[in-house]
Amino acid sequence: MPRFEYKVVPAPRKGEKVKGAKTATDRFAHALTQMMNDLGRDGWEYLRAETLPCEERVGFTGKATTYQNLLIFRRAVEEAAPAPAREELPADLPAFFRPERTPAPSELAATLTPRGGDGRRAPTVQAPEGHAPAVGPARGGLVAE
Repeated sequence: MPRFEYKVVPAPRKGEKVKGAKTATDRFAHALTQMMNDLGRDGWEYLRAETLPCEERVGFTGKATTYQNLLIFRRAVEEAAPAPAREELPADLPAFFRPERTPAPSELAATLTPRGGDGRRAPTVQAPEGHAPAVGPARGGLVAE
């Protein structure tokens, strides 16, 4: 099934001056044609026009509803290629090069050590064997060598 991305642009509010267009309707049609052709060159397909309400502030505390004319375009999005299958590791690869199962967050939380007699937990984590705890930002001042 094809997937689409959409683009919504405001419709032109007035026409453009062009040779041969004498009426306001002709100028407006030319402005609309130009906009649609420009977007069409980029692969956008005209879908429809909509008039939607928009609430705007008037003065300090007032609100008014205006109506905006919008043009909706779409274009097909290429489907993402499926992820390549995971390669099997050679059987003779040493154990320290083989990735192990990553522990779940609940497993890591269970390894927290209590602090003092108040029962609170310390902010350090004892990682299960074979896994190092996450390294956070450095503390203290810079060391110049």
